[in-house]
Parts: sequence; C-alpha cells; structure tokens
Amino acid sequence: MTFVFEVIVSICLVIGGIFGLVGSMGLIKLKETMQRLHAPTKATTLGVGGVMIGSMLYFILIEGQFTFHEFLISIFLFLTAPISAHFIAKTYIQAKVKVDELPKTETEYGWAVYDDAPPYYDED
Repeated sequence: MTFVFEVIVSICLVIGGIFGLVGSMGLIKLKETMQRLHAPTKATTLGVGGVMIGSMLYFILIEGQFTFHEFLISIFLFLTAPISAHFIAKTYIQAKVKVDELPKTETEYGWAVYDDAPPYYDED
C-alpha cells in the first residue's frame, strides 16, 4: 500500500513541477506585461499548490502525521497570487493605457484606476 501512496505523492509533485515549468516558460516567452501576468500567477497557484498537496499527502499517508504548515502556505498563496496580479494589472492600466482607449463600463461609474475620469453613462 505504501507504493500506491508514493505514486500519488509523485503524481502531485510532477503536476506541480509541470505547472511551474510552464509558468516560467510563459514568463519568458510572452511579450506584453498583461500576457506575462497570467503565467506566473497560474504557476504559483497550481504549481506550488501541487507541490504542497504532495507534501501534505506524504506526511499524512506515509509518515502518519498531519502537518499544518503546508496547508497554511497553500492558503496564503491561493489568496495572495490573485490579489497581487490584480494590483499589477491596475498599475499597468494606469501607467500605459489612456482613459479613451478603455471600453465603456456598464455602470454609471468609470474605471477605478482613474480618479478624475468622467463617468461613463448615457444621458438620454
């Protein structure tokens, strides 16, 4: 039965490694900042998440003890990666994109990155 557990842990580690490799290659190959933003966030959430799940399974199934550290690291990464990507995207939009180039919003408010932008609503 230990062999089956080792195979499960190995599969999680290989999947995590593949996502990390693909995310790193995407960071190198993609040309624009907004395209590059997608690759490392997926590598963080899926790649490191796969390694952490593999580590948790190793300690639970093979060592017979539950470690809370990997769970906390996974939760921290799953929460911070999208938030940091959101802030990087907002900063990029504010620095590189003009208000006129953005699509109109569906609400009476404009884009949040532009404080002095006029609201985008139709006055009939």
